[in-house]
Amino acid sequence: MSTIPTHRRTITLESFDGEGEVTITATLTDERPWADGDILTQSVHDMTLTVVVDRRRGVIDRATADMRRFPHRECPSIEPAVRSLAGISVSRGYNKAVAEVLGRQRGCTHLEFLARAVGPMVIQAMASTAARQAGPAGIGEVVRDDVGGWLTNTCHLWAAGGVGAAKLAEGWRPGVDEYPAPLLVDIRRREPS
Repeated sequence: MSTIPTHRRTITLESFDGEGEVTITATLTDERPWADGDILTQSVHDMTLTVVVDRRRGVIDRATADMRRFPHRECPSIEPAVRSLAGISVSRGYNKAVAEVLGRQRGCTHLEFLARAVGPMVIQAMASTAARQAGPAGIGEVVRDDVGGWLTNTCHLWAAGGVGAAKLAEGWRPGVDEYPAPLLVDIRRREPS
């Protein structure tokens, strides 16, 4: 087996708080580590998708793309298409809506990939912001108060009536108790405090 990778894709997503909004920057780079960078192209893609989401409504207010490295001179002509993400809700049905705007021949597979990654990132960013604002003593309250809200059905743990809600009911304090959180069965075995 070769020890030199044939391709390296790096995806980075970051969130930033604004007044009533959250901004997500999603960057994708593709490299061919084996190429010399002179005769053979080493850096194939380098692009960023920036999405601004209205925190209260959970809807994209604006989106922009910046392609810095691309294989065809025509590639950047698709950048304006990402503005059509404005108005899309980042909750249920998000991936389908993204595909309708950027899928297949309507867009760029790499920008579509980044846009799909933005939806779950918004949920994480909002949770992180709420935890930061609540501080150590209030993190659990933020999650506890949300049961039935934006966390519900985001994954198998937070399925309606699932393990996450059961852990909260048993007294688990997210962000305060150990990380990763213990199994539900272990939480139930604890002595009442």
